[in-house]
Amino acid sequence: MRTSLIVLAATAVVAAAGITATGALGGDGEGAAGAAPSAPPATAEVDRTTLTDSETVDGNLGYGDAATVQAPASSSGTGSDTDSGQAGQNGQGSASGGDGIVTWLPEEGEVIKRGDTVYRVDEQRVPLLYGSFPLYRTLQPGTEGADVRMLEKNLRALGHSGFTVDDTYDAATAAAVRDWQDDLNREETGAVETGDALVAPAARRVADVKTSPGAALSGGLLSWTGTERIVGVDLDVQFEDLVEKGTEARVTLPDDTTVRAEVTDVGTPSTSRGDESASGSGDSGSDSGGSGDDDPTLPLELTVKDQKGLGRYQAAAVDVTLKAESRKDVLVVPVNALVARKGGGYAVEVVTADGTEFRPVKTGMFADSRVEISGKGIKEGTVVGVPK
Repeated sequence: MRTSLIVLAATAVVAAAGITATGALGGDGEGAAGAAPSAPPATAEVDRTTLTDSETVDGNLGYGDAATVQAPASSSGTGSDTDSGQAGQNGQGSASGGDGIVTWLPEEGEVIKRGDTVYRVDEQRVPLLYGSFPLYRTLQPGTEGADVRMLEKNLRALGHSGFTVDDTYDAATAAAVRDWQDDLNREETGAVETGDALVAPAARRVADVKTSPGAALSGGLLSWTGTERIVGVDLDVQFEDLVEKGTEARVTLPDDTTVRAEVTDVGTPSTSRGDESASGSGDSGSDSGGSGDDDPTLPLELTVKDQKGLGRYQAAAVDVTLKAESRKDVLVVPVNALVARKGGGYAVEVVTADGTEFRPVKTGMFADSRVEISGKGIKEGTVVGVPK
């Protein structure tokens, strides 16, 4: 199933077969102890362990694809994030009006949570709310819909009360909105316009500031990402059977420390390398897999629960070891301990008190330059010959 392991095994077996053919090991892979040399050039013990089938690939540590917060085209329009990436990582938002001057912006790397100011226009604060879609219409008494419920959930989370969280914008909702507007030092209208707040699924981390205070409210204002570091991989499709959602992985950082990760998103195979919308590999846009412009790759996203284990790395090239299958409590030897037998199959050269003898074995999983074996007279601690 694994090209690299098969090639390794085949190379070892062919080499062993060549040694057998030249008589270096003696006998024909079937023979008695008397036909074998007194001692092999090197030995290894049969080990009992858990054998894990895995593959190590390149990955990129970062915060995922950045989404750009755009100023709206006009005061009656809505703004939305562009360059959207993995679900749950990029927010959507609308910006205040199409007129005005930007008077404040956050710094790169700053984390913005619910209720925090994303930017100011004409010294009016534009806060962040949590939700799955932007404010797209004026909300006022008499309005009904899912956007009303979203607004009311945010008002409740920000400490406002006296209303029922439902799909109806009534007088109680308007009163809570006026309290919220008072907290923002805004005009207390009791209605929410499309540009009064930005909406994202969760807290955001500022990746890049695209304008500056004093500029007109237009174009891209800033870009942001999720707040947790993730690992993106462009996996060669030949290893597709190694992964699915929930597959465990080990991430090795540049300082050789490791953290555990889990595959949380598997994309669609693509032949376009460097496609940031599919890679999920951070702001750098660097490739993390594949071997050519036309080689299809499968974009993966892995989450790391132990964010502290990532240290201070904000973006880095990492090694990702994907674990596909494990076999517990099996007997293993180095792959190059296998000897090809005439007529097919394999044997190992067992060291005995009287010399050595070749014992037939059945092979199982190949992994990490080792192979699972079983056969008569093969047990934990059995000493077998291996070439130098």
